[in-house]
Amino acid sequence: MQYMQRTLGRALLLLAFIAVGQQAEAQISLKNNLLYDASLTPNIGMEVGLAPKWTFDTTFGLNPWTFSDNKKIRHWLLQPEARYWFCEKFNGHFVGFHAMGGQFNAGGVKFPMGIAPCLRDNRYEGWFVGGGFVYGYQWPVSRHFSVEAVIGVGYDYLKYKKFPCEKCGTQTDSGHYHYFGPTKLAFNLIYNL
Repeated sequence: MQYMQRTLGRALLLLAFIAVGQQAEAQISLKNNLLYDASLTPNIGMEVGLAPKWTFDTTFGLNPWTFSDNKKIRHWLLQPEARYWFCEKFNGHFVGFHAMGGQFNAGGVKFPMGIAPCLRDNRYEGWFVGGGFVYGYQWPVSRHFSVEAVIGVGYDYLKYKKFPCEKCGTQTDSGHYHYFGPTKLAFNLIYNL
């Protein structure tokens, strides 16, 4: 838990440095991914204008919860992203590329549609790093509020330790996994400063 607190502090410090380092006329937006909230993962994002058609976006999410019967999807994620806007920044279509990294400790959970069946009877802990490409669209709602939808695909390298059940402490395996597929799905509520 202590590493999650340190990581959250570092992510917030990084967001503050990015905001302070920008010119006074640069647009800055704060955002929250409602889909990430639905997984009970508190998150915060910030996007900063860099040039007429370029922005830098970063998102941080932290899920520190352990549920009944020791079920957990504990993790933290930091996902920086560069975006190119087709019309004007903070409005309309954009494409971009992102990096991502974090740590996880998950097990004892059953996801719908047969997603990650290995987590039902096992617990995995480790770290991941990767990146990918995104496409999105942002709709200004008012002067200070916008919404956006984003989807991304890419690659993640995962290094893990495997345990035989969600409560057991005896490691049975370790290894790595190469993941190709969706790396981002967001429906963000945005406040423009």
